[in-house]
Amino acid sequence: MANAIRALAMDAVEQAKSGHPGLPMGAADIATVLFTQFLKFDPADPAWPDRDRFVLSAGHGSMLLYALFYLLGYEKMTIGELKRFRQLGSLTPGHPEYGHTPGVETTTGPLGQGLANAVGMAIAERHLAALFGSDVVDHRTYVLASDGDLMEGVSQEAIALAGHLKLNKLVVLYDDNGISIDGPTALADSVDQVRRFESAGWAANRIDGHDPAAIAAAIEAARRSQRPTLVACRTTIGFGAPTKGGTEKCHGAPLGADEIAAARQRLGWTAPPFEIPASILEQWRAAGTRGRRARLAWAQRLAALEPAKRIEFERRLKGTLPEALARAVREAKQKLAQAPKDMATRSASEFALEAVTAALPQMVGGSADLTGSNNTRTKSMKALSAADYSGRFIHYGVREHGMAAAMNGMALHGGILPYAGTFLVFSDYCRPAIRLAALMGQRVIHVMTHDSIGLGEDGPTHQPVEHLAALRAVPNLKVFRPADAVETVECWQLALQSRDGPSVLALTRQNVPQLRQGFDEQNRCARGAYELIAAEDDVAIVSLFASGSELAIAVEAKRLLARSKVSARVVSVPCFELLLALPEAERSTIIGRAKLNVAVEAGVRQGWDSIIGTEGTFIGMSGFGASAPYKDLYQHFGLTADKVVETVLARL
Repeated sequence: MANAIRALAMDAVEQAKSGHPGLPMGAADIATVLFTQFLKFDPADPAWPDRDRFVLSAGHGSMLLYALFYLLGYEKMTIGELKRFRQLGSLTPGHPEYGHTPGVETTTGPLGQGLANAVGMAIAERHLAALFGSDVVDHRTYVLASDGDLMEGVSQEAIALAGHLKLNKLVVLYDDNGISIDGPTALADSVDQVRRFESAGWAANRIDGHDPAAIAAAIEAARRSQRPTLVACRTTIGFGAPTKGGTEKCHGAPLGADEIAAARQRLGWTAPPFEIPASILEQWRAAGTRGRRARLAWAQRLAALEPAKRIEFERRLKGTLPEALARAVREAKQKLAQAPKDMATRSASEFALEAVTAALPQMVGGSADLTGSNNTRTKSMKALSAADYSGRFIHYGVREHGMAAAMNGMALHGGILPYAGTFLVFSDYCRPAIRLAALMGQRVIHVMTHDSIGLGEDGPTHQPVEHLAALRAVPNLKVFRPADAVETVECWQLALQSRDGPSVLALTRQNVPQLRQGFDEQNRCARGAYELIAAEDDVAIVSLFASGSELAIAVEAKRLLARSKVSARVVSVPCFELLLALPEAERSTIIGRAKLNVAVEAGVRQGWDSIIGTEGTFIGMSGFGASAPYKDLYQHFGLTADKVVETVLARL
């Protein structure tokens, strides 16, 4: 049965003249034991909520997954798709892609990400089990990880968090083949991975990864463990290949016809390319039906749940938002209309969270050891811990990368709407996971405070300058930079409603005035930009565009320009992505036809030309910040209403 995986991997990579045959061939025994004896799944329903999750963190070995899906009877994975490995439009892309190939739990390839996603999946399972009971939530998360996965720094953040939370239903099967692209891993690494995991609170052991009995015994022991488990499976990369096996030569290139022929002979595999003997395929297909009974029994238990509990459980799994959200947003905006508040938008975010987290119990928050600065924990939120998984706030520690990747795993698992906070400058640490969330279309919300030189004395190491532009460059990521408390509430609503991708809320440390007065039922931020203040004569010579804390500067500049008889309008731009997604006519109406467009933002110009045009004027940052009180910094770098007026008059 394992040799069937090896043969399909060799054949598909050879046909594509591209790919990684070594891992599928080396890990075939591990996968065969896991999928035929332990993993709970049903190919007839790949999205069954209580299935075990299998994460191929070593995504380059994607043919392992595709071979398994075909052998086990996943309907859409045909021999034809295997023959189209790595071809345009196939279900067998070079690395597994979530939402593209049924059965793939997460998009992997950037090493370490899958392992960290799996930690989030395991957290989600424990949290939902604590809320809804083990009758409907009782599954495990298995990971197949490579040497590279464990070398990447995100792996340390992930395993430390998993060990701390005692996620005992998480099992990492380490394909310990001792080979990387450059050659033996000993060239660059001498870590004892078993002792490393043990120091992080895991159970860990070593086995022969080609001994089915040893593999089964190790997985059985892991299922009884009170801690997460690492099983270091010593394997031979490219097992069966007589001259390239055990070397880097079979890692990322086809074996070649001669080597494949010799491997077939060595393995005793006589079937032609892409053909599986009927007796072997029959055994695999029988393994694929093994989980059907468990799935049907689960469906009966779900149906037997108390009706209100079942409805809420199913709602969370579907990811739909209750009507209570709209009411919560309306009430929050009404409070601000009745009693306007000048506050930092990070504080406004906390105000918004008090409302929306009460309306959306599926929201699970957190922070990378910056809870008091990010304002992401509401008064009613208790911490999620090994002693109580029902909590809704996670202390991630100083682990931004692991936090972002774990949130992806929670979103992928379903039933949880994750959000967490750090400083905007540390979005650099989160970026690989944010990019994957965008690629996978996952609703993950990043609260990123201290969003400009406005954070003041901590200086340029902590002052983001290029970060807004860098994040806005990520496809399918919405970057919200609200200007006041009202906009912050509206941007939270939009981020929560954005089901098809992640969001970033960039928030101030310093106080800003509430510019939106009165109550407006409409979410004015929903179009990405809107005219906050029109020109007095409706024929603006100047359009002043701004986001976040600089909107107040634009408002003051308009007032000063009026003294010079210059007619100006002010446009708030809380979200580039929403504005640029509008039909051209609607977008043009918002941007207007003023003689001069001016943008004000405490960041770099990149991205603004799509709004103000290349002839527009930008007032912002062209270099790094400095350490000083924030008002001094705004004066020093020319981010003032007076500077805007001076620049406008000079241009006119």
